Amino acid sequence: MKADPADQRALLDLAEVDAGVSRATHRRSHSPEAARVAELTEALREYRDQTIAAQIAAEDLAREVRRLDNDIAVLATRLSKDSALLNGGTLTGKALTEIEHEIAGLHRRRGVAEDELLEVMERQEATAAEELRCGALVTHTEEEIARAESAAATAMSEIDVTADAARTRRDELRGQIDDALLAVYDKQVSQGRIGAGLLRQARCGACRMEIDRGTLSRYGQAPADEVLRCDECGAIIVRTHESGV
Repeated sequence: MKADPADQRALLDLAEVDAGVSRATHRRSHSPEAARVAELTEALREYRDQTIAAQIAAEDLAREVRRLDNDIAVLATRLSKDSALLNGGTLTGKALTEIEHEIAGLHRRRGVAEDELLEVMERQEATAAEELRCGALVTHTEEEIARAESAAATAMSEIDVTADAARTRRDELRGQIDDALLAVYDKQVSQGRIGAGLLRQARCGACRMEIDRGTLSRYGQAPADEVLRCDECGAIIVRTHESGV
């Protein structure tokens, strides 16, 4: 295949621009700024879940405190009544023994309830602290997300500007290159390979593989308008004054 050497050299610029478009596309889909937003969003979900769990625990403990307060109040009322009977001096014998036994039992039950209430209130205090901690983390993470989203938007905008400029330049270059040569280049690119590479220092600029002497000699003897292909990767080999052949 024959093609104007200038068109062949233009392929090098086109390959460089195509690489820039690919880098921009990859950068957009693998943005560290977007990954940071996703990471923070996941952390926020966990902190919110922890906050809800702490709130539920706080509600459960509040109900337990109310129950124990009520139990203690009931026991106190019964103790007051029984103590009044005991101190009234009207009970004798078996009735007196029974009321004394009941009062002792009520004291034990109230002591147990008061100990349990103290424990629950300590847990309540710890749960309140946990709820505050989680709430603070939620607020802080929401602020971090806002900053990360702003950074991501800025990065995406910069990427899009770069990619748009590269696409515009690519269209300009493609308009300057022979259609038949472009077809060969495009077929190579469609296979996920670099379309063209500069022959320099006995290496293909596309795949970087070293070229043997025999092939280099063949390249050097080929007419300037001959379209050469790399035996390793299939890229169009472009010769310039840097090629040394």
